[in-house]
Amino acid sequence: MLRINLLLLLAVMMSALFLVGTQYESRKLFTELDRAENEARRLATDQQRLQVEKRAQATPQRIETLARDKLQMKQASQAITQYVQDGNPAGVAQ
Repeated sequence: MLRINLLLLLAVMMSALFLVGTQYESRKLFTELDRAENEARRLATDQQRLQVEKRAQATPQRIETLARDKLQMKQASQAITQYVQDGNPAGVAQ
C-alpha cells in the first residue's frame, strides 16, 4: 500500500510541475504576443505618418518651387523655346 501511495504522490507532483511549466510558457508566449501586437500598431502608425509626409512632399506647388529654386528651371515660354529641325524635309527618305 505504501508503494502505491508513493507512486501516486510522485505522479501528482510530476503533474503539478508539468502544469506550472505549461502555465509559465503560456504567460511568456502571451507577453511576446502582446509586444508583437504593440510593435505592429506602432509600425502601422509610422507607415500612415510617412504616407502623409510623402503626399505632402509631392504637391505640385512644392515640386514647382523646388524646380525653380534649386534647379534654376524656368516656365517654358515662346521666348526661351528653341525648335530643332532635321536637315531632311518631312517625308523624304534617303
